[in-house]
Amino acid sequence: MFCDRCGRSAAEGDHSACAAARELEPPRFCPDCRRRMKVQVVPAGWTATCVEHGVRRS
Repeated sequence: MFCDRCGRSAAEGDHSACAAARELEPPRFCPDCRRRMKVQVVPAGWTATCVEHGVRRS
């Protein structure tokens, strides 16, 4: 598993800053494969698409 904000391994390091930032912004990396996702933000929420694992929604 990877951090969906910074892309680093979720088991290594402190990700408290990432968790705080994720409350206000969408994920940038796929937590399954670490690929950068295509993110679209709209007034009703966001969608993030990984080419390998599909779409995640807010």
